[in-house]
Amino acid sequence: MKYKKTLATLIALSITGMNMLPLPALAKSKKNEENKVIKSQIAQYQIDYINMPWWETFNDEYLNSYIDKAIRNNHDLKVATLRIEQYRQLEKMQLATELPTVSGGFAPTGLKLPGQTNTSGMWAFPLMVHYEADIFLKNRDKTRSAKKDWEKAKIEERSAFITVASAVGSTYFNIIKADKLIELQKEIIKDRKEIYELMSERNKVGLTSTADLVRANKAYVSAQADLLDLEKSRTTLLNSLAVLIGESPANSASLARASYDDSYLVKVPESIPSEIIDQRPDFLAAEISVEKAGIDKRAAKKEFLPRIDLIGLVSFGSSALNTAFNWSNILGLLGASAMLDLFAGGRKVANLKLKKNQFEQALENYYKTNLTAIQEVNDSLVALKQDDKKYKTNLDVYNLEKEDFAYSTHKYDEGLISYLDLLQRRENLLSMNKLVVSNKLDCNIDYIGLYKATGAKIQ
Repeated sequence: MKYKKTLATLIALSITGMNMLPLPALAKSKKNEENKVIKSQIAQYQIDYINMPWWETFNDEYLNSYIDKAIRNNHDLKVATLRIEQYRQLEKMQLATELPTVSGGFAPTGLKLPGQTNTSGMWAFPLMVHYEADIFLKNRDKTRSAKKDWEKAKIEERSAFITVASAVGSTYFNIIKADKLIELQKEIIKDRKEIYELMSERNKVGLTSTADLVRANKAYVSAQADLLDLEKSRTTLLNSLAVLIGESPANSASLARASYDDSYLVKVPESIPSEIIDQRPDFLAAEISVEKAGIDKRAAKKEFLPRIDLIGLVSFGSSALNTAFNWSNILGLLGASAMLDLFAGGRKVANLKLKKNQFEQALENYYKTNLTAIQEVNDSLVALKQDDKKYKTNLDVYNLEKEDFAYSTHKYDEGLISYLDLLQRRENLLSMNKLVVSNKLDCNIDYIGLYKATGAKIQ
């Protein structure tokens, strides 16, 4: 009785000190906290993938927010992240082949012999252990190969993040360019309409030929068609940006962006270090593919060696259930075998040749990836430098065009030229401005291309 009271007191004290939250809820709460920590860690390494400080040099809050949304919401990136877990589980499955397998169960049996009328039965509880002795490390090589797939998936995830971030940046700046070009095109349409109306009035009094009037009308209609093309292009770009950041294209028109005048003009690097190519995801992935192919080739050679198996069996059995676990009713077996395929129809030879072929392919792809990486970095740097020069040259021409237009305006004020002449020269100024706008934002897009070509390692 004394012991029962003591036990009851201890139980009461333990209940009093407990949080009354149900155990499943406690476990769930703890799991949620762990998930939050994991997600924050994932977000951080994904930010590291894309070199976020580089994007911040554009000084554009809208662009930064879209990059952040793409990291968290883009479905292609979620697939790339899930694929890592897929290959991780495949590696674990392969690792299991290196370990013993243990199986147990319940196997009741009944028996009737010929010529007898009675039957007998047995209650059996077998426990079996099987292990392939991996003395030649064949299964170990297969696990290493599976691990290479996992490592490659992680590198491909980084590549996917860089690709999506680059697409977001390029699309964003193309939208800003389209905004400004549409604004300038509307000004051109306005001027061409005025030119057409003035020429129509002049044609009525015989001061302008009908052919010139038709050409003015054609220019006006053509400008309207160009505006439609620009608006169509902007809508397509907005839809693309919406999908990239994981939002519905139905809301793409509401996507905010900076104005052209606030756009950052990039600084052109003089050169790119050659060792930066070694950090490109495709180069690292190609390197891992060669390593994996080499391991697969080695494992294919080991398929020609004997397979050594160890088997252990313990079984409790008796005709009476209450005596099944008596020591006298135990059946034990321990065995080993070394088996070598004497004929497999050429399967192993073909498999070895296949793995050798795949190794050669991986090696050639590695060499090609190295050359392609050098080419892409050089092409991106040249494109950026040339477009920068083009922008500066056309900017000088635009400034000269502005001076010329100011001089024409002064001449118009003095009555030396007609308003029609002034409008035509203003159209030249607007057309030159469109070219400058395109050149400036092409430099930003080229800079993003260089960022992608260097594997986001550009400073």
